[in-house]
Amino acid sequence: MRLRLGYVPLTDAAPVIAAAEMGFARAEGLEIALSREPSWATLRDRLALGHLDAAHMLGPLAIASALGLSGPQADISVPMALGLNGNAVTVSNALWAAMAPESDGLTDVAASFARVARTRAGEGRPLTIGTVHPFSSHSYQLRLFAGLGGLDLDAAVRLVVVPPPDTVDALGRGRIDGFCVGAPWNSVAVAAGLGRIAALGCEIAPDCPEKVLALPAEGADFMPPLVRAVHRAGLWCADPANRVALSTLLAARAELDSDAALIARTLAGALIVDAGGRERANPAYLRLDAATHRPDPAHARWLVTQMIACGQVAPGGDAADRAAALYRPDLLEAAIGG
Repeated sequence: MRLRLGYVPLTDAAPVIAAAEMGFARAEGLEIALSREPSWATLRDRLALGHLDAAHMLGPLAIASALGLSGPQADISVPMALGLNGNAVTVSNALWAAMAPESDGLTDVAASFARVARTRAGEGRPLTIGTVHPFSSHSYQLRLFAGLGGLDLDAAVRLVVVPPPDTVDALGRGRIDGFCVGAPWNSVAVAAGLGRIAALGCEIAPDCPEKVLALPAEGADFMPPLVRAVHRAGLWCADPANRVALSTLLAARAELDSDAALIARTLAGALIVDAGGRERANPAYLRLDAATHRPDPAHARWLVTQMIACGQVAPGGDAADRAAALYRPDLLEAAIGG
């Protein structure tokens, strides 16, 4: 059976890319044609309209798509999560210099960001910060980060949507002052001398739910073998012994516009945060381990809580229950045998 599986070029697309390229899908009788999508909006629409059979997808966007909050309403389910964490907030060198935080601690950095944002807003030239999609953990992490500094993000900052592969170029052209994006694009910006990693997403919201495997809710007879293939590929990706091979694969196949060594550092959680080579290590920076594969309904509820907090969903309705019902750990367990 031949399937078309969409992904956006990010390090956490590793399980679906490895499933297609390393023989895991073929062992399940599947041939996967990978489709590199330029943005989350494009991927959302192509999945909803049936041009893709499955997708590596933002968890909040899968929920929003199923609830009819973003793009064409899609009848989808989430039988597997692909990982946790992986994001970071990166700011331009000029913004970092203006912030001049007392330390690299999250609270100090957030406070210095808030101070500059208030000043710029008061001068009528608010900071422009990129997020990958309104319905994304990136948007919610930006709000939580701003909140640590006592900043109302909507009142002081101009938020714009920039697809992950375009964030570095937008920063370099001065169209944005910073962004929140997944690996490896923060590291790519630093390597290009364009920015400074200010905060790790795993520090703002530990074990933040991220990408999921999204499929049609009904009639997908390929769901069990695909879930098995991606699960086994995910186990292979999470093994440090395979890090060099995986980094080489992602650099070549996922078109991440970065070298294998840089990708390997993101997989290890050992990031270079500035042009001076300062390293920041956090093994939880990007989690692809087996414990992250279960699509936890509690994660869906947390995401809806964030949607409510930023005004995307009205409080008091049944959105949290409907979102939780999309996350199907029973389908994962049935596919992989418990």
